Amino acid sequence: MNMDQAEVNKFDALADQWWDTDGPFRTLHEINPLRLDFIAKGCAGLNGKKVLDVGTGGGLLAEAMARQGAEVTGIDLAEDGLNAARAHADTSHLRIDYRRIAVEDWAAEKPGHYDVVTCMEMLEHVPDPAAVVNACARLLRPGGDAFFATLNRNPKSYLLAIIGAEYVMGLLPRGTHNYQKFIRPSELLAMTRQSHLQTVTIQGMHFDLIRHCGRLTDDVSVNYLSHVRKATPDA
Repeated sequence: MNMDQAEVNKFDALADQWWDTDGPFRTLHEINPLRLDFIAKGCAGLNGKKVLDVGTGGGLLAEAMARQGAEVTGIDLAEDGLNAARAHADTSHLRIDYRRIAVEDWAAEKPGHYDVVTCMEMLEHVPDPAAVVNACARLLRPGGDAFFATLNRNPKSYLLAIIGAEYVMGLLPRGTHNYQKFIRPSELLAMTRQSHLQTVTIQGMHFDLIRHCGRLTDDVSVNYLSHVRKATPDA
């Protein structure tokens, strides 16, 4: 299975804090509206669309997309996080289908099933990110949209995402990220191209560590978002 058990254990240990807006996932809460806007604009709205959230964690993005009218499935391998997601969705009166299953296995069951697939801040936590990208491509219908968010690999990203965010500002638990698993945009582009996904846009996501707010930018040197689309047969 394409998973790192230590990574799964790490997130399971934090499961009861997913929805604490002042806790270890505070930064994800703060960038969630930015991610949601990027996704909704990229696929011309989420209402009525079948959406899969890969690496859904505690369901932050899944719930946001469900509130916009999407029919959402969230998958992850961290069972405690999924339980937190289910509990919060019930409290929020949202219908979201949460499942503990690897994306590669889900792709074998549901090929071409989804209009939209999202995979946010997950690729840098698995041994084989290319396999995840390929599975996401197989899950999409022709013409469907996929969205990835990850971290660039360079000295600047190491300084800001690990030293700054984890050790100086304490915005993330120490050990959240492994710099060697960060993915350069050129590497992600190669993965999506090999999976027959066409790049629509790549944008940087700048997060102000002092003001606790994010914005989209052309600078992809640290965090970045990628929007790709599955080709139609006649394309």
